[in-house]
Amino acid sequence: QVQLVESGGGLVQAGGSLRLSCAASGRSSSNYAMAYFRQVPGKEREFVAVNWSGGWTMYADSVKGRFTISGDNTKWMVFLQMHSLKPEDTAIYYCALRRGAASLVESEYDYWGQGTQVTVSS
Repeated sequence: QVQLVESGGGLVQAGGSLRLSCAASGRSSSNYAMAYFRQVPGKEREFVAVNWSGGWTMYADSVKGRFTISGDNTKWMVFLQMHSLKPEDTAIYYCALRRGAASLVESEYDYWGQGTQVTVSS
């Protein structure tokens, strides 16, 4: 079993920055992907970014150039650095993990964090 613990959300003004962290524990793997999804009440959860343990990343178009995802394989962690935040980035951000290749599909992730609120004021 794997558990994910997230940290780093909060309130920030438009144009500001935040850094999210997600730490995994349990039976580790050398081939895995950790991703962030986000959800606004009343809307479906959407993909934000993914980091594969082999060094590949991908971003949603809406965050490309503003967000950077990175991982620490030795600590089994992933980080999401968010710059130039916009009010439309306001959401609950969820960390997710799957063993094997990276995926942009929510249903392909087996483990989820508790979520952390990010609020961007205008």
